[in-house]
Amino acid sequence: MPYTLTKLTSLKSAADFRMHIGRLGIDLQIDDPLIQGAASPILSAVSWGTKTIGNRIAIQPMEGWDATPSGGTSEATLRRWGRFGESGAKLIWGGEAMAVRPDGRANPNQLLLLKENQADIERLRGKLVESHREHYGKVDDLVIGFQLTHSGRFCRPNDKKRWEPRVAYRHPILDKKFSVDSDEMVWTDTQLDELIGDYARAASIAQQVGADFVDIKCCHGYLLHEFLGAKSRSGVYGGSFENRSRLLFSIIKAVQQAAPGLGIGVRISAFDSVPFISDQSTAEAGKQGQGMPTDYSKLIPYQWGFGIDENDPLKHDLTEVGLLIESLASLGVTLLNLSAGSPYYTPHILRPAAYPPSDGYQPHEDPLISVARQLNVAGQLKSQFPSTLMVGSGYSYLQEFLPGVGQHQVRSGKIDFIGLGRMVLSYPKQLMDAIHHGKSERKLVCRTFSDCTTAPRNGLSSGCYPLDEYYKRTPEAVLLKEIKANL
Repeated sequence: MPYTLTKLTSLKSAADFRMHIGRLGIDLQIDDPLIQGAASPILSAVSWGTKTIGNRIAIQPMEGWDATPSGGTSEATLRRWGRFGESGAKLIWGGEAMAVRPDGRANPNQLLLLKENQADIERLRGKLVESHREHYGKVDDLVIGFQLTHSGRFCRPNDKKRWEPRVAYRHPILDKKFSVDSDEMVWTDTQLDELIGDYARAASIAQQVGADFVDIKCCHGYLLHEFLGAKSRSGVYGGSFENRSRLLFSIIKAVQQAAPGLGIGVRISAFDSVPFISDQSTAEAGKQGQGMPTDYSKLIPYQWGFGIDENDPLKHDLTEVGLLIESLASLGVTLLNLSAGSPYYTPHILRPAAYPPSDGYQPHEDPLISVARQLNVAGQLKSQFPSTLMVGSGYSYLQEFLPGVGQHQVRSGKIDFIGLGRMVLSYPKQLMDAIHHGKSERKLVCRTFSDCTTAPRNGLSSGCYPLDEYYKRTPEAVLLKEIKANL
């Protein structure tokens, strides 16, 4: 039977929220009332190395699909980064992913962190700092990082509709979906040695334009995350955990050598899953079916993921995740951003939503279950590694209940930073408004319509078309409406 969703807008109070959580039987707690003003735990500062991060709000990296063809900035890119500054967050985790070389772009309008774009990237950071100073005055406790990436399996550097994947290994489920049809698309060890140098050069540029740290992106099925699951690969970059983590650690060491003093963070998918698809037997007229796992019955033990129970790949196993965090700390990396899964094949895991993107599927479980799963895994890892600062993900679906849940997470020590992603596109100041004014502006709160994902899936810029007047007025809004009508 089709799953019936209880919309959060039908819950009018924290008490209603708790009752719903009780019915679901999940561990997801909320503070009520919200602590106001300077006493708020969310506004407490924290030290990271020689730096002070002024509060517990972090902006997650979100690609805008709106850079120039050469990887420089556009008006829309600058506007978005200005709004990141307006948010009040004191930790800017990348703003958005920047490819370290042209063939690593996820789309032809992704930022490229190359020497020829240095002035544009510097202008981007300057816009964020200027906006933050205008709204909050103090900027010496603002910490900004750039996320460095190669998109691997999800590369589309030249054409928004054509995959040009470069992969860690052949995948029995994903290869067909992402046009991997030849072993020539698998990286050789020699090619990876060259890639390590590309990351180091990009990090050096980031340092020159004023970044406080770089994030070596290792999540969501992109290249470095895929290598962590390369159990089926032979050679020095596959098989054992030591080999599968070699590329990430080699890049970190190369960055430390190329850019001494530059901070390093890592965003990881702490767990993965078998890819999901739409179950057409549950589809209603004009809608996708509910999510269901691809048949993996002949693929046990499951060898194609990280943080997965090989014998039951719908469950997570954090054993190697712990080894990774411990190893990162030994290299001096004590700033982590925790996510899960991939937006390309398990969007419900990392971006719980009431309304799926065009390439997704209808909820097969209450999205709060996915929220709780992420938050509880993050809490477990934070308890295990208290000295590592951690950013949590998966908060957007909480809507008006985000401030109360976020406060509980920080106050109880389950996480260090509340990571704000897509909801910032419609309402950058939601947490600051709630803390200083006691409530959020309902008309601006993200309702997870997923237009910010459906648009780029169809070659358009990513923005909040339903709620942000800037995007409402664009020609792309008309195109998106037509695309959605024809799904």
